[in-house]
Amino acid sequence: MTTRVGLTGGVASGKSTVAAMLSELGAVVIDADVLAREVVEPGTPGLDAVVAVFGDDVLTEDGRLDRPAVGRLVFADAAARRRLEQIIHPLVYERIVELEAQAPDDAVVVHDIPLLTENDRGGDFDHVVVVDAPEEVQLERMVGDRGWTEEDARSRVAAQASREQRRAIATHVVENTGTREDLHDRVVEVFEAVRPDRGPAAG
Repeated sequence: MTTRVGLTGGVASGKSTVAAMLSELGAVVIDADVLAREVVEPGTPGLDAVVAVFGDDVLTEDGRLDRPAVGRLVFADAAARRRLEQIIHPLVYERIVELEAQAPDDAVVVHDIPLLTENDRGGDFDHVVVVDAPEEVQLERMVGDRGWTEEDARSRVAAQASREQRRAIATHVVENTGTREDLHDRVVEVFEAVRPDRGPAAG
C-alpha cells in the first residue's frame, strides 16, 4: 500500500531541494504547482476554459497563458480568483488521482504543497514533512540568492503560516540550516521512516 506524504515549508526553506532529494531516493513526487501549469498548456481544455471566461487578453502572442496578466486580473478580484480556481483545481485534482493510481503499490507518494498548513490539509496524509529554517535564514536567501528587497521578503514570510504552525502539524521536521550533506542525510532518515513497511513514526 502506498504511503501518502504531505511536504511543505516556508518560502526559501529549501522545500524544492528536499522534494528533489526524495525523488532521487525513489519517491513519487507530485507538485501541484507544476500540474497547475500543465493543465493550461496550449491545446488543453483547461486553457480553452480560461479563455472562455476571461477572454483573449489572458493569452500571450504565441497562444500561451499570460500568467502576469492573469495574476493582475485575479489579485484584487476575489470573484475572478474563484472562477479561475473552479477551472484549474478540478483539473489538477484529476491529474493527481491519475498519478497516484500509476504509482507502485509500495511507493512513497510525496505531495509538494506550499500552503498545506494554511489550507488545513495535514489530515489528508499519512505523514507531514515540514522543511524548516529560521526566519533570518529565509530572508537572507530571498534577498541574497533571489534578489528580493528585504521589504518584499518580509511581506512574503508574514503572509504565510508561522514556523510554529507548520511544525505543529509535522510528523517529521527537516531542519535546513546546515550543509547540503547534512540536509541529504536528514532526508534519507525521513524517507526510511515513511516507507510503507516502516509504519507511522514521528521524527
